[in-house]
Amino acid sequence: MKKTPDILFRELLDIMDKLRAECPWDKKQDIHSLRHLTIEETYELADAIIDNDYQEIKNELGDILLHIVFYAKIGSERSDNEHFDISDVIESINEKLIRRHPHIFSDINAETDEDVKVNWEKIKLQEKDRKSVLSGVPTSLPSLIKAYRIQDKVHGVGFDWENVEQVWDKVEEEIAELQEELKTGESKENIEMEFGDLLFALINYARFIDVNPETALEKSNKKFIARFTQLEKIAKERGKSISDMTLEEMENIWQEVKKKSI
Repeated sequence: MKKTPDILFRELLDIMDKLRAECPWDKKQDIHSLRHLTIEETYELADAIIDNDYQEIKNELGDILLHIVFYAKIGSERSDNEHFDISDVIESINEKLIRRHPHIFSDINAETDEDVKVNWEKIKLQEKDRKSVLSGVPTSLPSLIKAYRIQDKVHGVGFDWENVEQVWDKVEEEIAELQEELKTGESKENIEMEFGDLLFALINYARFIDVNPETALEKSNKKFIARFTQLEKIAKERGKSISDMTLEEMENIWQEVKKKSI
């Protein structure tokens, strides 16, 4: 008979207690030593999601759950006013979910997902008394994801283009400005700035056509890796070293690979 989630979670907490008390490595850890490992686990989960690998998603979720329990255990060991345990963590998220879904748990009306997002941002501003809508965007986010979140945040308070055509016009405007800067070539800093503006506009366009730019780029990365790896394999089968091949020879094989839809 399969164990229930509450029993399994209790077992996990007991295991964490034992590891923290007896394992030399686990005893040494603190929130700072775990931080980079948590980031790594999150990226591993992201990879599994991109690959639609549900077994791996299950495994990576387990790793992240372990980290949550680990941080809570460390928090419970504090003796000051920053003390917290796993119950406090769960209680906090329960309260937050109820508070930020008044259309479910109260009498607020929200008929569309867009209504929900607008309400969510308004409630967040009230909760934390933030001075800016953008205060909640983590500074350490990768720049591409950060740009997407910035645009999504300001959209939530109505600061946005009216339609997708306007956004594409902005993309073309930024392309023209970059090309103009490249013609003069006087300032690398200006070229960099214009290129950044173009990327920002393209990310905004992705949002308007309901494409996550980070996911789209990662899929293109994986596609390129798969094709180039196949190119290398074919070259080797033909007795050629890729470092000695001409661009034309590599391009010919590349087109072969593309036709196979790898």
